[in-house]
Amino acid sequence: MSDDNDTQSETEDLQRLLAELRTKHRQMDIEIAALRENGAIDMINIARMKKLKLRLKDRIRKIKDKLTPDIIA
Repeated sequence: MSDDNDTQSETEDLQRLLAELRTKHRQMDIEIAALRENGAIDMINIARMKKLKLRLKDRIRKIKDKLTPDIIA
């Protein structure tokens, strides 16, 4: 019984983290677009933000993989 509660708690924690990371990822999209629209041609800052965004995407993918059960066909 305790294992089921631990598993459910871990799943809920991962789902919360996933939601937070997705929000941050979308926010970075908005920030990058704003930099481009405002004519701020700070390519170093834009490149840095894109790298951070890719790291977020990787973390999102890893969490989604943990939440998706392996199905043996």
